[in-house]
Amino acid sequence: METIRIDKYLWAVRLFKTRSEAADACKSNRVKVNGVEVKASRDVKAGDVITLRKPPVVYTYKVLALIENRQPAKNVSLYIENITPADELAKLEKRPIGVFVQRDPGAGRPTKKDRRDIDRLFEEIF
Repeated sequence: METIRIDKYLWAVRLFKTRSEAADACKSNRVKVNGVEVKASRDVKAGDVITLRKPPVVYTYKVLALIENRQPAKNVSLYIENITPADELAKLEKRPIGVFVQRDPGAGRPTKKDRRDIDRLFEEIF
């Protein structure tokens, strides 16, 4: 096995819970391989550098070996190396403890559209 699809690899090394989440991340241009935005069908090989944008942090990983099947968490370090700079990881600690979204009394639960708007707001903030 010399190459493997990027969505399958990201799922196998536990960067995403499902393969479809990995494919969606590729589709929304959150995944780069060697500095180039990729589609889910892009093949990766050992030595490639994967950049994964999960706001507020941009993670960087180096592919050590290829694997098709999902691995236990303790084995992941055999296949991928986290080379994310310390200043990026520090962004995780800067997040506020809590943010309160003001809703009018009697407005009820947020609708699906409200929820998406709230999520979009949080993504921009963090």
